[in-house]
Amino acid sequence: MATHNGAKFLSSQLDSIDAQNYKNWQLWISDDCSTDATLSIIQDYTKRWGAEKINLLAGPQKGASTNFLTLTANQTISAEYFAWADQDDIWLPDKLTRAVSKLSLADPQKSALYCGRTILTDEQGRPYGLSPRMNRKPLGFSNALLQCISGGNTMVFNQVARELISDGASLNVFSHDWWAYQIVSAHGGELIYDTEPQVKYRQHGSNQVGSNRGLKARWNRLYRLFNGQYGQNFRMQLKALEKVATKLPADSQKKIKDLSLLCSWPKPFGRLRQFFKGCFYRQSPIEQIIFSVAIFTAKI
Repeated sequence: MATHNGAKFLSSQLDSIDAQNYKNWQLWISDDCSTDATLSIIQDYTKRWGAEKINLLAGPQKGASTNFLTLTANQTISAEYFAWADQDDIWLPDKLTRAVSKLSLADPQKSALYCGRTILTDEQGRPYGLSPRMNRKPLGFSNALLQCISGGNTMVFNQVARELISDGASLNVFSHDWWAYQIVSAHGGELIYDTEPQVKYRQHGSNQVGSNRGLKARWNRLYRLFNGQYGQNFRMQLKALEKVATKLPADSQKKIKDLSLLCSWPKPFGRLRQFFKGCFYRQSPIEQIIFSVAIFTAKI
C-alpha cells in the first residue's frame, strides 16, 4: 500500500483487508511523508494486529506510481503473490481468495497478472455503478501499448511478474498499473481479467486517477487526448519500455520500435497507415476511432 495523507478513508480500507477470507497476508505500507493522521492510524492498527502483520516504510516522495513500484522492488518483501492496495478503497471479503485461486492455475515459471472491474462508490462508500468492462477484445501487448485495462487497486501478481514490474522502479514511469499490464503482456505472461468486481473504488476529490465511467469521464479523457496531456503520458510510458526493450521477446521489441516510428512519422496519412499496419488497438471501437484521429492530427 502506498499512502500519502490518506487518514480520511484509511481505516475503512484497513478494516476490509483485515476482513479478508484469505488470512495468510502481510501488509507493507510505504508512506510518502504524510502530514495528517495517516501515520498514527497505521501505528494504531500495528498495535491491534501485531508488528508481524504491518510493516511501515518511508516512501521515495516522488508520487504514487513511484511509491508503488519502489515498494514492489523492495527485496525485503518475500511472498508468492503480491497485491497493490490504494489507501481509500474497500476490498470485498473474497478479493484475495479469488485472485490467488485464479493465479494458482497459471504456470509458476511464467509471469501472471490478475486484475478486473471495480464497484464505483461515492465518497461515503455508496455504490452507484461498475467500471467499464475492458476485455471485449483480446488482452495483450498490442492493446497494452495504448491503454491500461484496469486499476492497480485490483491487481495481484505472482513472483515472476513482480520481478518484471520491479524494473519500473528505476525508470520514469507515468502509471504503475499501466506499466504492469505493459511489461507482463510484453513478456507473454498470463493475463487474468475478472469481470466480477472485488474492490469498491471510492470516488472523491483527491483521486489520483478516478473512474473512466460516465459522460464527464469520457469528456475528460477526450480533453486530455487532444490537449496533449495523454500524448505526454503515453510517450513517458513508451520511453520506459524502450529502456528495457533488449530484455523483451523479439515480437515485443518490434512493436515498440514500430510505435516509436509511428510517433515520429512526419506525414499524417503515413502515421495512420503505420498505426493500422501495427495492429495496435484499444478495447472500445469508439475509442479506437478517436485514437486514430489523434494519431492523424499528431496529438500522440
